[in-house]
Amino acid sequence: MKKIDIGIISYGAREVAMAETLLRSEKYDVSLYVADRQKNPFNAKVATQHIVISDLSDVDAIIDFYGPYKDKINFIIPGSEVPIIAGVRDVVERKLGIPVICPTKEYAIEASKVRQRLLTQEVAPEVNPRFKVWDPKYGMPAYYIKDEVHKWLDELEYKVAVKPDKPGFGKGVGVWGDHFNSQEEVWEHFRNLYEGGPVIIEEKIEGEEFSLQCFSDGEKLIPLPAVRDYKRRFKEDKGPNTGGMGHYDDVGYLLPFMTQEDYDKAVDITNRKFIRLRGNGYNANLRGMPFYVAFTCTKDGIKHFEDNSRPGDPEIIGLLAKMEDDFVDVCLAMVNRKLTTIRFKPLATVGTYLVPTPYPEKDKKVRKVDFSEVERLIEIYEGLRVYPASMNDDIAGTSRTVYSLGIASSIPEAREISLAGIKAIRGDNLDFRDDIASEEYIQNSIAHMRKLRYNLC
Repeated sequence: MKKIDIGIISYGAREVAMAETLLRSEKYDVSLYVADRQKNPFNAKVATQHIVISDLSDVDAIIDFYGPYKDKINFIIPGSEVPIIAGVRDVVERKLGIPVICPTKEYAIEASKVRQRLLTQEVAPEVNPRFKVWDPKYGMPAYYIKDEVHKWLDELEYKVAVKPDKPGFGKGVGVWGDHFNSQEEVWEHFRNLYEGGPVIIEEKIEGEEFSLQCFSDGEKLIPLPAVRDYKRRFKEDKGPNTGGMGHYDDVGYLLPFMTQEDYDKAVDITNRKFIRLRGNGYNANLRGMPFYVAFTCTKDGIKHFEDNSRPGDPEIIGLLAKMEDDFVDVCLAMVNRKLTTIRFKPLATVGTYLVPTPYPEKDKKVRKVDFSEVERLIEIYEGLRVYPASMNDDIAGTSRTVYSLGIASSIPEAREISLAGIKAIRGDNLDFRDDIASEEYIQNSIAHMRKLRYNLC
């Protein structure tokens, strides 16, 4: 086996899944060098070198860690948007000469929701919801634009989403009917966001969401199977937005509520954006996953929701598990401009996050996590994988704690495995959504789209 040394900049379960997938390589003897937001028990156990850097935007600390190994490491993968937006690739490649698999800072489109909307308007206006932007840099205090904001709200009949320009890890967005139900509640949400920077008020789109993730070598963009993410904290999509409570994907590239036309249109739109940023031929700055795009299936076709510049957490986790190609080879192909295709096994995956009960609110309780029962289950369920996320050794952090992934030949089987894993984890004051990928949930999505498409509502 060929020896290869790989760096991972790790935020949580997504990067643990990357590490585990790389270590499963049958062609390479992999050594990992992990810069970790916390002392994740999996990373600390498997890494050749491991360090905790609590602020992953601290590029200097990342440089200090990888500097001594610059002649050994073949490439580095960041998972989180935090170091990507901070320009980790630009600095690491300039100072250390190690290839980094992510877009450069200039092409980290996730840094600005306004930029995303404007790019979509330029290349595919038909999939943009109606929107307006207010920017405090032009010197207008909030109370001066209140009438203007309310006029726009009236025009959209208050069916709106109010979003900050900067990334909020899914937690800064307010939606009519979920987070506010009156004119003044919308205004207060807007005003609070406006104090921190530009704000978008856009039309609330009714439909069913899916994520399209794409890898790139800077010349070609390879779309992956569609994934459904669960943003809301509680059952039936109630409660505040989170970083994601779970996911499902299906055998093949579509989800049960989608049509082939939905998927093909999403690929087309994403390619238009990629070509607009890439220019003619090749742009090495777009290496990695320049686009992980959220779309909504609606009565009028798909609509654009948001763009990200990194793999989804949790959306990438299941796709890594059923990737047929060696992930090391995929990474090397991205670095060497040789990416042609990525194959997937005909499997479905379902994942469930275990979180502290107050999440996304934080508290100071100490929660010890016990995996001993899970280790026994892994011997029973070949398709069960459990990834520690926000953990320091065996202590849960204040964010998403553990991800339980089920892999099987159908969504119901994968869900059963995922739930078996999550229920086997021991710890006080931990919770999860038990409706992720449930038959009822999926059938409701199918029925919802049938009503929208055929004008039955």
